[in-house]
Amino acid sequence: MNGGLVRLREILDDLTPSERKVAEYVISYPHSILDMSVAQLSAESGGSQAAIIRLCKSMGVKGYPELKLKVAGDLNQNEERYEYREIRPGDSMEQIIQTVSANNIQSIRDTVTILDPKTVDLAVEALSQASRIFFYGLGASHLIAQDAHHKFLRINKTSHSFTDPHLELTSAVMLNPGDVAVGISYSGETAHVIECLKEARACGAKTISITKYGNNAVSAQADYPLYTSSTENEIRSGAMSSRMTQLNVIDILYLGVASREYDQSVRYLKKSREIIKRLTGR
Repeated sequence: MNGGLVRLREILDDLTPSERKVAEYVISYPHSILDMSVAQLSAESGGSQAAIIRLCKSMGVKGYPELKLKVAGDLNQNEERYEYREIRPGDSMEQIIQTVSANNIQSIRDTVTILDPKTVDLAVEALSQASRIFFYGLGASHLIAQDAHHKFLRINKTSHSFTDPHLELTSAVMLNPGDVAVGISYSGETAHVIECLKEARACGAKTISITKYGNNAVSAQADYPLYTSSTENEIRSGAMSSRMTQLNVIDILYLGVASREYDQSVRYLKKSREIIKRLTGR
C-alpha cells in the first residue's frame, strides 16, 4: 500500500490553507509522521485536527491510519523519487533527452501508485461487455482518444472518437444502456467532456474517466474514475508527461480487454496486420 505522497502532491493546490499546512508538513517530513498521533501532527504542522481528517477525505483514504500506511509504503520503495525538471535555455541535447525521459518515467511510476486495481478491473469489464465505446477528449486528450479508438478497433470492439466537439455532444445524446463513454481530460474540467459524460449517463451508458488525481467535474460524472499523475509544472501547455500517463492507462485498459478475450483478440490482430502488410508490403 503506497501512493500517499503522490496523492498529496497532486491535490496540494486544491486544499484549504489549514489542510495545505498539514500536507506540506507530511511531504517535507514523511518519516516523522509515522509515529505521530493526529494531535501531534496538528501541533507540528500548524493545521487543525479537523483539517487532518478533511485532508484524508480529500486524498481518498479512509482515515489517518491509512494515510500513514500509504506514506510508509512510499518510504519502503527502493527507488528514489525523481523530481520534475523544466527544460532551461542552453540545455544540451543530452540534458534534454535525460530530462524529458526522466519526467515521463516518473509520471508513469506515480500513476501506478494511485491507480486502483479494483476500479480498473470494473472499467475493463464494462469495456469488454460494451456494444459500442465512445472516447471523448479535446486538444491533446483528443490524441489519446484517437489512439484508444485505433487500439480497440483492432480487436473488433466497435469504437468511436471525433475531431469535432459538436459531433462528440451529438453522439453522447444517442448512446444506449449497452454503450460505454470514456472521458479523457487531464484537468478534469474540460466543459465538452463533462457534458458528454453527463449526457451519456442520462442515456444509461456506463462512464469511465481518465483525469488527474483529485476531485474534478469529469470524474464526478464517471461510474469508474481512473486517475493519472503528472510531474508537469510550468510546461503544462505542452501536455508532455500527462499525455504519456494517459496513454499508459489506455494501454492498460486495452490489454485488460484483450486478455479477457485472448484467442479472439489475437485472431483479429492477425487479420488487421495481414491486410496492412498486403497493401504496404511491410
